[in-house]
Amino acid sequence: MRLLCGVLAGGPFRSVLTGDPSLSLRPMERVAAPLRSMGALVETSDGHAPVHIRGGSLHGEAFTPEIASAQVKSAILFAGLAADGTTSVRESAPTRDHTERALEALGAPIERGGLEVSVRPFQHDGFDGRVPGDPSSAAFLIAAAALTGSAITIAGVGLNPSRLSFLDVMDRMGIVARTVVEGSEVGEPVGSIEVEPCEGIRAVRVEADELPLVIDEVPVLAALAIHAAGDSWFLDAAELRVKESDRLGAITRCIRDLGGVAADEGDDLVIAGGGLKGGRTTSGGDHRMAMAMAIAALGARGSSRIDGIEAADVSFPGFVRTLDRLGARIEET
Repeated sequence: MRLLCGVLAGGPFRSVLTGDPSLSLRPMERVAAPLRSMGALVETSDGHAPVHIRGGSLHGEAFTPEIASAQVKSAILFAGLAADGTTSVRESAPTRDHTERALEALGAPIERGGLEVSVRPFQHDGFDGRVPGDPSSAAFLIAAAALTGSAITIAGVGLNPSRLSFLDVMDRMGIVARTVVEGSEVGEPVGSIEVEPCEGIRAVRVEADELPLVIDEVPVLAALAIHAAGDSWFLDAAELRVKESDRLGAITRCIRDLGGVAADEGDDLVIAGGGLKGGRTTSGGDHRMAMAMAIAALGARGSSRIDGIEAADVSFPGFVRTLDRLGARIEET
């Protein structure tokens, strides 16, 4: 939705973007404000969807977003492709660079240096491309293999370095995974991830400057951390509160529901480790929480029930069937 706001800001027509209850909770002013500054008429509903956009004549500007966000950056860059002059974004921390890679591959006038990227007006002629497998989805299969002492190879995965920081965290947790680049699609490296059997999960500490690089993988990293022998910390994780759910609170609640020990202390997430007894919890309609708790349950001492597991299909269609084919003991009710 945020990316589409940037695209539609340059169109001389009126658009309305809305979404399901989960998506409609996401903050949209962080993209609406810069697009207004460029000349588009953008109205949100108390900062959320539905978003009303009247696009048209835009002018380029230089932005320094308060929150490091690939979605905000990309929305601005998309609008910049239809704006007069140069549009630039300077970030406070590195974020995913899918948009920059795609624009470079298509021949757009884009410049990158350090934490700043800029574009000038551009219209491509069309292209063919194949969307690679999502590395954030692959992270759940890696975690499943690690918790069951299994080896796994996941093929056809996007291996953009800006999306693989979770592998660095997993490495510190004792998981050995190797990436093999086998080709590219529209500027994106694509290949496989090979995971060796894991002999045990180690506790980990994710500092504030690293957390934005693994923000979407925190739920699955937490699912691993609960099975470590010591305490794990995820620092300055406030952004988790404005995802599809309050994931900071949801991770704590779900782990406790399944017999583990965790707490959200201010903006920090603390997971005590020691494993799970098993129990019953709910995804709350959040796809990543559904998958994370299913993975965490693979290592529990007793059986677990995850209500709302169907939410996993939002980003990983067939997630439960995939786990079942890989050997997990799952009963759907």
